[in-house]
Amino acid sequence: MTNVRLIARLDIKGRNLIKGVRLEGLRVMGDPQVFAAKYYAQGADELIYMDTVASLYGRNNLTEIVRYTAENIFIPLTVGGGVRSVEDVSTLLRSGADKVAVNTGATQRPELVTEIANRFGSQCIVLGIEAKWRSDGSWEAFTDNGRERTGLDVVEWAKRGQELGAGEIFLTSVDQEGTAGGFDKALCGAVSAAVSIPVIISGGMGTIDHLIEVVEDCAPDAVAIAHVLHYDKLSFHEIQAAAVQTGRYTRRICQGA
Repeated sequence: MTNVRLIARLDIKGRNLIKGVRLEGLRVMGDPQVFAAKYYAQGADELIYMDTVASLYGRNNLTEIVRYTAENIFIPLTVGGGVRSVEDVSTLLRSGADKVAVNTGATQRPELVTEIANRFGSQCIVLGIEAKWRSDGSWEAFTDNGRERTGLDVVEWAKRGQELGAGEIFLTSVDQEGTAGGFDKALCGAVSAAVSIPVIISGGMGTIDHLIEVVEDCAPDAVAIAHVLHYDKLSFHEIQAAAVQTGRYTRRICQGA
């Protein structure tokens, strides 16, 4: 069983770090670079930047933030939002991103995933999936911060994404995101069992127990964390200590540890 990664998720609007509930009601938290530097110093394994308003502009607007981060923070960086072409990916990679997440662009034109994988390698392409629970017990994939329906079944879409060349799945439970009520373990387990590529689960962490439960019960390859970090409810040190107890985490030697 692989070593789980602990990832800080930073949702960006303009130049600000924001946080919402179920991807709505966004609240400005401050300068994302300050938060990113703090999480790096505390020992985050990776960072994920998501441009939450990219769909309004038709492109990702994080190149300057990414460039600054890449010059000062030396852990893997994934960037997503508004990616519609191979050229968009190239721009973000040149700015300093290690991986690029694609959601809307892939649902509209699935061959985009293959084009990116062929050009840069599967390790560079992350398929972002925003999942909402359906009354029949399945989940539907959404785009645009959980606002736009795609009609795609999440588990089937994840499997197809792997076939198209995605190297990783970034799976957000829209129902749980920002609620601090715990991860959607059924969702995490269903997608993790359906694909052989790494799955990052995001949405819902409010306590240490939530982390331990999802790691032990669902075996994701990574956990993305936002709410408890941004609101100083938990530090990465505390989260790491809990992850070590699961037997699936080796703590990164970090600054300020």
